[in-house]
Amino acid sequence: MSNDKYIHSDVEDKIYSYWEKNELFKPKENSKKFSIVIPPPNVTGSLHMGHALNNSIQDLLVRYHRMNNYETLWQPGTDHAGIATQALVERKLTAEKIDKNEIGRDKFIEKVWEWKEQYGDIIINQLKKLGCSCDWSRNAFTMDENLSKSVIKVFVDLYNKDLIYKDKKLVNWDTVLKTAISDLEVDQREVNSKIYYIQYPIDGANEFITIATTRPETMLGDTAIAVNPKDNRFKSFVGKKVTIPIVGRKINIIEDDYADPEQGTGALKITPAHDFNDYDVGQRNNLEIINIFTEAGKINENAPKEYIGLDRFEARKRILKELKEKDFFVKEENIKNKVPYGDRSNSIIEPFLTEQWFADAEKLSVKAKEVVNSKKTNFFPENWSKTYFQWMNNIEPWCISRQLWWGHQIPAWYGPDKKIFVANNEEEAKKLANKYYGKDEELIRDPDVLDTWFSSGLWPFATLGWPDNKDYVEKFYPTSVLVTGFDIIFFWVARMIMFGTEFLNKEPFKDIYVHALVRDEKGQKMSKSKGNVIDPLDLIEKYSADALRFTLLSMASPGTDVKLSEDRVKGYRNFLNKLWNANNFLITNECDFSDIDKVPNLSVNINKWIYAELIEAKSKIEKNLEDYRFDEAAKNAYQFAWHSYCDWYLELSKTILFSDNEEAKSEVKKVSSYIFKQILILLHPFIPFVTEEIWLKNKFDNANKDFLMLANWPIDKINKDSNTEQVENIISIISEIRSFKNELNVGPGSFIDMSINNINDIQKKFIIDNEIILKKLGRINNILNDDLDRPAATMVVSGDLFKIYFNKDVDLKLIKENLTSRQNRIQEEMNKISQRLENKSFVDRAPKEIVEQEKTNYNNLKNDIDKILVTIKGI
Repeated sequence: MSNDKYIHSDVEDKIYSYWEKNELFKPKENSKKFSIVIPPPNVTGSLHMGHALNNSIQDLLVRYHRMNNYETLWQPGTDHAGIATQALVERKLTAEKIDKNEIGRDKFIEKVWEWKEQYGDIIINQLKKLGCSCDWSRNAFTMDENLSKSVIKVFVDLYNKDLIYKDKKLVNWDTVLKTAISDLEVDQREVNSKIYYIQYPIDGANEFITIATTRPETMLGDTAIAVNPKDNRFKSFVGKKVTIPIVGRKINIIEDDYADPEQGTGALKITPAHDFNDYDVGQRNNLEIINIFTEAGKINENAPKEYIGLDRFEARKRILKELKEKDFFVKEENIKNKVPYGDRSNSIIEPFLTEQWFADAEKLSVKAKEVVNSKKTNFFPENWSKTYFQWMNNIEPWCISRQLWWGHQIPAWYGPDKKIFVANNEEEAKKLANKYYGKDEELIRDPDVLDTWFSSGLWPFATLGWPDNKDYVEKFYPTSVLVTGFDIIFFWVARMIMFGTEFLNKEPFKDIYVHALVRDEKGQKMSKSKGNVIDPLDLIEKYSADALRFTLLSMASPGTDVKLSEDRVKGYRNFLNKLWNANNFLITNECDFSDIDKVPNLSVNINKWIYAELIEAKSKIEKNLEDYRFDEAAKNAYQFAWHSYCDWYLELSKTILFSDNEEAKSEVKKVSSYIFKQILILLHPFIPFVTEEIWLKNKFDNANKDFLMLANWPIDKINKDSNTEQVENIISIISEIRSFKNELNVGPGSFIDMSINNINDIQKKFIIDNEIILKKLGRINNILNDDLDRPAATMVVSGDLFKIYFNKDVDLKLIKENLTSRQNRIQEEMNKISQRLENKSFVDRAPKEIVEQEKTNYNNLKNDIDKILVTIKGI
């Protein structure tokens, strides 16, 4: 322990191995339960800053409850990430000159499992680097046998309840991966585009109606032109037919509210098979639906023969050329618009009409809304419940099928007449088919797999052993809290609540804590293209996992994005060194670490004070953790450990440790050790590595297997007495002296003489009684009862005037000039605020909190001026 500096690289892996070897992350039997399921990272993933924040919060909560004697489970695992994993393995095979279609489905899935065995634990090992104390013996994977069994059971049960069905609808289609994808996998990017104006000739008239479109190739599938019923410009056209240029097919001009008179020309081409809004218009108006694309995004046989087989963007070029040649083209304009891209394939997504499996999300949402409405499940911050209800109240059927090989294959089999048999396995499906057909028929299994969100929606109970093993379900379900990002409230959180209420008739978690984004120090979203991505593993290597964790937790303010800078992490590494040095100080001064499980006798004032500070800090930390104010809890712990203990208590204790009062020295040694032990306990959930290392080195807890992680959280209570106020008064006077020097731009190390001639008798007695401490920490040569006949500056402490005499090298005349300039600057600022507050328009229109803040600013500046005036007057 003699190292001057804390070297995290010598400690963190060693300590983590120790925790794992001693199975400290497993639940320890107790009547109180606390459980969290980890939001399963993709098996393809590696740790990013969002993971670091999310898991630091979870680990803080888990460690805190473990230290409070809860039977605590943090259930870990990874998601099979259907599309991401399949795309990654396909790329790997392509690089090895292997065609997935040639080796077939079974062999391909074998290759994915091989990849998973080799690389699937990368993110798990990175979470360990962060210090995550999950019960790794229960590590789950969404494709594990027991989780797959729960997925099949849920599908079959929902199908039998008519909550899952097959239908032909418009979906997001990835033409590269050739699968439907969810909205979450669609990246809406703002790009430079063109909008094209095209004339459609009106039948029986020498007139045209002009439409504007960014996707002219889709005109091959147009089935109407829509205008708004209130748009008088087109009244005479409604009911007439137009001929689609190039195609030659005739379509009607109809009225529909979706057509916006302010957008484009006000007339809208309707292509129900290739636009979600157009599809709705088509349904309302009973329009024909003509699909013009193949699964690969090429033009199909529903188009004129010269376009069949062309890629959609090549077709666009040819169509524009033909429109120009035949005088149907009016003009083009440059615009910026949002274009949907597949986040895995990086190709433009097409709305595509295809037969898919759907879940009746509207019916499943009824109970899911009720548990949040009735406060059985609560969002923190509360305003995220509005987002939840906004989505749930406008919920659409959920497309749950994907045209992939990697994932949970849909448990549906087809007879020769396409009759569907849904069952847990092929044997059961055959029994159903035999009953239906009255004889053996060959069945073909549906090749599609389920959307990844379907299996991850079962995560809170499937990972606990449902449906076969109910032990952990009964013990830990509902889980205590879910920690998640706001971007998956609908895709994941809502679905877990739907499935939990449907299958266990209970909400899956009591609380949902929604954390914000981690951005760069300028507040920009991190992205590879901007080059501002900060890798958490780099920061862990440079500054320690503890420093990164404490930075993220101290900035996790509800509703506010974390603006992360490397300097902040560096700053909190200094905090770790401060603790390390405090421990070295205690060892150097022969403080006794044995027998400090109970509070020592407290007769020395500074000991009473630091103990009262400890209890207050503990109480604030507990309250803030219960309220999910991790930033405030971190601040409370930091202020107590760094300022109250290291800066003040240890400094004050030196006056006793270096004295001849053996009794007081003995008490200070015991109390400083006791308080330091409590600091390690309070800080452990935030910074587990350094606290555990100090704990083990000092053998703080021989009776309890030598580890900190399960140490009981302190439960002492105390009321402040007048003796603690005396210490606060000493701190206040010394702080004021230091602050006063700083104000006057005088070096902090310079010594002063101080006259107490003009202060009240009670304060005067107090200063004389505590002269030794005040002189030492305040850097005071002499405390005088009389004024000296030499230049002085006047300092105000709690209404009392102290005269401060500096060394000859301090130029009080220059200080007076500087103070006068500062007074003028503050006065100018006060005048500006005063003008704003006198402006009725500002006071009436500005938010109330802004007006209140301005008043507070004014009063603070006035206090500054009053102090300056006293000082100027006294020079």
